[in-house]
Amino acid sequence: MKQVKQLFGNCCGRINRRTFLADSGLGFTGLVLGSMLQRDGIARAATLANWAPPDGKPHFPPKAKSVIWIFMLGGVSHVETFDPKPALSKYGGKTIGETPYRGVLQSPLIKNHVNATMEERKLMQTLLPLQVGYRKHGQSGVEISDWFPHFAECVDDVAFIRSTWTTDNDHGAQLQFHTGRQFFQGFYPSVGSWVHYGLGTLNENLPQFVVLGPVPATNCGGSAAISGNYLGPEHNGVPLLVDPEHPLPFARPERAAYKGEQKDEFEFVQQLNQLDSVVYPNDSALRARIKSYELAFRMQATVPELFKFEEENAETRSMYGLEQEETKTFGQICLTARRLVEQGVRFVQVFHGGIGTENNGWDAHSELKENHTKLAARVDQPIAALLRDLKQRGMLDDTLVVWATEFGRSPGVEVRPNDATAKNGRDHHPFAFTTWMAGGGIKPGVVHGATDELGFHAVENRHYVTDIHATVLHQLGLDPRRLEVPGQKRLEIDFGAPIKEIIA
Repeated sequence: MKQVKQLFGNCCGRINRRTFLADSGLGFTGLVLGSMLQRDGIARAATLANWAPPDGKPHFPPKAKSVIWIFMLGGVSHVETFDPKPALSKYGGKTIGETPYRGVLQSPLIKNHVNATMEERKLMQTLLPLQVGYRKHGQSGVEISDWFPHFAECVDDVAFIRSTWTTDNDHGAQLQFHTGRQFFQGFYPSVGSWVHYGLGTLNENLPQFVVLGPVPATNCGGSAAISGNYLGPEHNGVPLLVDPEHPLPFARPERAAYKGEQKDEFEFVQQLNQLDSVVYPNDSALRARIKSYELAFRMQATVPELFKFEEENAETRSMYGLEQEETKTFGQICLTARRLVEQGVRFVQVFHGGIGTENNGWDAHSELKENHTKLAARVDQPIAALLRDLKQRGMLDDTLVVWATEFGRSPGVEVRPNDATAKNGRDHHPFAFTTWMAGGGIKPGVVHGATDELGFHAVENRHYVTDIHATVLHQLGLDPRRLEVPGQKRLEIDFGAPIKEIIA
């Protein structure tokens, strides 16, 4: 305590009132002390002091208790994955104007809602044929790209939304997909943060919003895509490195012998934080930091257990592709996602690819066939394994799996006037793309929404990205309007609407 007391010192040779209260309040973790200071007028109430946050209970009976949100960074081609368009091959090499579908370029959907110029669109009017074959699969007969043979066996458990659209034509769409807003519109809470904020914990020893894989690059939204923003930093996603040898920088296996020393360090830091909470009782960042230290200490014992993949039987390890170099990394991530949900984590955010990674992830401006062939081979088996594993354990019933990407790819071939090396690729395409969901009370084996013959526009049952958010929250028993924070104005489009047609 001597080290702590020195931070405040004496007043005229005597212990001042604040220091006395701080010392006496440590045993009550600063909570009672904060109330005393406010009562005595030493600490002022926060502006929103009378506002009661959610009580951790669903607003209505939920159909899911956890979410695994799988997001492909860079922009996956919808026409070569889950919404194949044979017309692209039929008219490949021709301009859009030379096809029966020339009207797509005059659609008001281009002019009214998308951050893209007509000049950019005109450069990519020559249609690129499909770069892969496709077939119908399952009893539902859903057409799936040949790049996803493992996932194709799971289509009867999946609901496809082929009519998703967004408005950002660049990689800021990664931020938009997770928060509903573009960069210039300001920063808003991510969908994972809303879930964290709205529901209580199921496991005090793990974060309720965990992030696996590469977080979006700064120019694509960065940590804002997993941020609680005005909800407070305690609702941010917590990134975990899937590394059995070094699961956490503060919880390495070789330090296991020093648990007593770590406990002493933790308690001392807590004393410092609690003293700060006396001086700054309304500091949300400080409260979040105190909570994070407490959680970090508990995580030291819990997190390393998550990565003991040797505990899984040989069949499970093989199913996720852990024995193959090509699928091992993403297989471990998907298996960790299942283990996290099994331990009570509410929202697991999985990222794959990303700007700045090898070949910029799924951002196939050139050589799309090479890019998507390679990346699909890395994720197809692990994603299918996750769905099968959840189903065979009876967990798919109350675990909602979401697969998404920031936008689709253009029907026309990429053209770069100043770069002749760009060949056989597709540009960003926010006008239409596919998202899918499985489990958690979602209808299995259905296709909802549609694009035109070229895959240019979402034309039937169109859904802005916040409809995906609204559907997730609905399945968890949450009404986004009842989660509102005083002083934070949201637009109608920010709330979205649950996609009732795919809800069982």
